[in-house]
Amino acid sequence: MYTKLSIPERLKDLRVVDKHLTLEQLAEQTGLSKSALGKYESDDYKDISPFAIATLAKFYGVSTDYLMGVSENKNHPNTELQALHLSDAMVELLSSGKINNRLLCELATHPNFLRLMVDMEIFIDQIADMRVNQMNLILEATRQTIFKEHAPGENDLYMRTLELGQVQENDFYSHILHDDLDSIVRDIREAHLKDKTTADPQPTLDEVKENFEQAIQMGTDTEAMIHEFCDKMQIPFEKISSEDFSAFLRILSLSKLLKNPNNMRGKAKSQPYYMPKKKKRR
Repeated sequence: MYTKLSIPERLKDLRVVDKHLTLEQLAEQTGLSKSALGKYESDDYKDISPFAIATLAKFYGVSTDYLMGVSENKNHPNTELQALHLSDAMVELLSSGKINNRLLCELATHPNFLRLMVDMEIFIDQIADMRVNQMNLILEATRQTIFKEHAPGENDLYMRTLELGQVQENDFYSHILHDDLDSIVRDIREAHLKDKTTADPQPTLDEVKENFEQAIQMGTDTEAMIHEFCDKMQIPFEKISSEDFSAFLRILSLSKLLKNPNNMRGKAKSQPYYMPKKKKRR
């Protein structure tokens, strides 16, 4: 995800996410033309008139500074630093550009973030440790009593149950905090699946095999099949050495799916239509 939204992204985000409007509906409600609004949101955006800036800022209820990318605050452009209760170290970090402030904001404003903070406070301040320790002492005392009176052995089902029932607070809270954070990160990840900076979905192994087998059944040129395989697996074809290419041909010659496998014999030793450049050995 981008560290900072561009002006076209801000405009589109306000229209689609905040207002749930089409360009036609926005044009009707603002009096601006649909074509102009479309240009403002396009990747080749170059300029926007002052009248359009003022009109859209008023319509969306945001500051003109936010609309033009000067500020990250939609509704609180003049909030005093003192009111944020931030330490000097935090202010320095947020101002440094070393972290993605936008991602940090999405993390902190997620509905489950408050639960994460509460659970962290309970763990850090050891608020529940006494209760956990009391429960562990009761279980261990019961286990020792049964062991002395009946000597069932360490691997007895009930003895082992009493032992495993004791909770180590560090392990217990690590799972709780992990689950809290996971739920937040998964939701943020899902929200950014369609971002331009998000990697394209990768093909599964079954999809690669299916496409490759289809190419073989259709009698596709051998080099084209290797191209197809490399493309699906994101292997740079031009970086394959001549030795690797020849090895690939030998492997293909063993396939029972090839229509005429005998045609493959000996081709590994001959020069193909296009042979990747041999890598220089250092």
